[in-house]
Amino acid sequence: MMASSTPSSIEHTMLAASEQLQVPSNITKFKIGLCQLSVTSEKNQNLACARNLIKAAVERGARLVVLPEMWTCPYSNDYFAKFAEDFENEDASPTFFMLSEAACSHGITIVAGSVPESCDGQLYNTSCVFGPDGKLKAKHRKIHLFDIEIPGDITFKESDFFAAGDKPTIVDTDVGRIGIGICHDIRFPELAALYRAKGARIICYPGAFNISTGELLWEVMQRASLVR
Repeated sequence: MMASSTPSSIEHTMLAASEQLQVPSNITKFKIGLCQLSVTSEKNQNLACARNLIKAAVERGARLVVLPEMWTCPYSNDYFAKFAEDFENEDASPTFFMLSEAACSHGITIVAGSVPESCDGQLYNTSCVFGPDGKLKAKHRKIHLFDIEIPGDITFKESDFFAAGDKPTIVDTDVGRIGIGICHDIRFPELAALYRAKGARIICYPGAFNISTGELLWEVMQRASLVR
């Protein structure tokens, strides 16, 4: 079962939002830092690890840093609600504070993977984008939730604990226009096609694919998104 958003509703949203977007014309070539970390059940430890990885990426010349899906907590419904943060209350969000400070102190753009977000009694799988000034530039809630049942192997339903996002996310940054998806969003090439049509130079899909299906699908899905 997937989220109910359709390509037509996504396109309508993008058409309404994209008219005000401006693409920087002076960016040609830059380094991207892709940070991967072993997630623990200690949020502060995960935050510290991510902060160190961001610093290391910047020291190697990265201007854009991307974190993985669900990097603040183990990918389990035992942790999502406990680790969720309300990004509207910035003072009570240690994740928001760390990312904002890191982006500002290093003067970089951060696509902050995804973390569990709590908002109006719902949980979302959410990716935040921070600019070099430390301000939140965009927030993407995972549209296509991943529900899978393979008898004798894996059963997992994101829709049991997350609400689906209903809007695409395209954001102008200092390194160009970026379209954001999260993991299973890559399964639907219409989203990538819409981002490309609206001038996205980069499409980021932070992901935490399981080993049962990820190895078979991940690279194929990337190619499908590129050729649309």
